[in-house]
Amino acid sequence: MYNNPYETYKQTEIQTANQGKLIVMLYEGALKFANAAIVAINEKKYDIANNNITRAEDIVTELLVSLDYDRGGEIAKKLASIYIYINQQLLEANITKTVDPIKVVIGLMSDLKQSWEQIANQVTETDQADMNHSVDLSG
Repeated sequence: MYNNPYETYKQTEIQTANQGKLIVMLYEGALKFANAAIVAINEKKYDIANNNITRAEDIVTELLVSLDYDRGGEIAKKLASIYIYINQQLLEANITKTVDPIKVVIGLMSDLKQSWEQIANQVTETDQADMNHSVDLSG
């Protein structure tokens, strides 16, 4: 069976990513589907728009159900509210086949993605610093 090198690479990337990077990847996926939905609506390809909006909703729902309210506290509650609002906007866009609600979603998701990228980069830098301090090469 032939494996697509790109798919193999993506699978490896997902399996080895830290939690922050995984969240960023989910945001990237949702944004990709939201942008594709806008294109499809503008081209009046409503079945394709529906598919892309649904895929974006699925990702946002995954982000919502994976929130850790015990550790995340107030931030998790605020993110839950944002995710619910995003899904409401996606639902409205799917029902009305209009792009304005999707543009709102893209703005929110882009801002959140940027924040998560900063968090993921800080975690990666901290992990790298810990590894550098914990490895004794002196023999």
